[in-house]
Amino acid sequence: MRANAAAGLVALLLGLGSMPALAQPARPAANDIGGVFPPWQHGANSDVRDRGLEFTVPQIDDLADFHGDIADPKLVLYVGGNYFFAMAPLAQAFEKLHPEYRGRLYWETIPPGLLAQQIRANGVITSGNMTWTAKADVYLAGLRAVRALVKEGLLEDPVVPYVTNTLTIMVAQGNPHGITGLRDLADPKLRLAMPNPAFEGIGRQIQEALRKAGGEALVRAVYEAKVHDGSTVLTRIHHRQTPLFLLQGAVDAGITWQSEALFQEQIGQPIGHVEIPASVNATGIYAGAIVKGAAHREAGRAWLDFIRSPEALAIFARYGFKPYQATQ
Repeated sequence: MRANAAAGLVALLLGLGSMPALAQPARPAANDIGGVFPPWQHGANSDVRDRGLEFTVPQIDDLADFHGDIADPKLVLYVGGNYFFAMAPLAQAFEKLHPEYRGRLYWETIPPGLLAQQIRANGVITSGNMTWTAKADVYLAGLRAVRALVKEGLLEDPVVPYVTNTLTIMVAQGNPHGITGLRDLADPKLRLAMPNPAFEGIGRQIQEALRKAGGEALVRAVYEAKVHDGSTVLTRIHHRQTPLFLLQGAVDAGITWQSEALFQEQIGQPIGHVEIPASVNATGIYAGAIVKGAAHREAGRAWLDFIRSPEALAIFARYGFKPYQATQ
């Protein structure tokens, strides 16, 4: 039942691109929708204390990657979405150390390339019929992206690296298609969800891994030939779309960060993953920096100090992240 949803409606409902034509299975049971459609944490990924009217309708009205109260936050974080699931425990640990910020954090977890566009738009963003402004204090993404925005003048030194992550192949539980590695993804019968390099930094690391495993031919097969024939769907927010499409049976596999697969497995979703050997894998280094003109600089510095603390690193370790080593 968990995988049953109207796959042909996914693109319309999420507003995130097109899907190939697929058979439309029966609708899920009403009590199962919250398990299939994001947000998967049922409001826990927000530190707001007074929630007022609760109105969350998964698949219809759920703003899964926006967290907190925009009225008067004391710290605004733009967080690359790859660890949206870790933000609730991270915020709780930070607020325990800094109670003056309790209930006053706001964070977004859309892809880092889109967050950079929001910085350039002075913090203004529109989702559906709602437009609001939340100017970032701290930007957290891949090390290369952070350094590029420092060079552009949008962020300020110092750049603070803190953890690393590696890639995996996310599949349905039990790996029903018997995928063994990256070379298998060239199979035209396999339906893939792959991050779009135009929006998501992970796309570069994925192409690097594919190149190691099968050369340019494998990169072209996955990102050109299969896109052309419709067997690869390019995502715009892969940390939400790839597991959702797998749960619906709309795709067979997709490359994600290993932390994302581990999270879905830990919360009981029927999702698994196929390890990618270190020799053909790619490592992502996560880093952060203060946004130029930040309104809450002191709070931002406190977050950057916290994010590499033993308390924060222990939280990241739950999902397979490793501490950044200065020699990397």
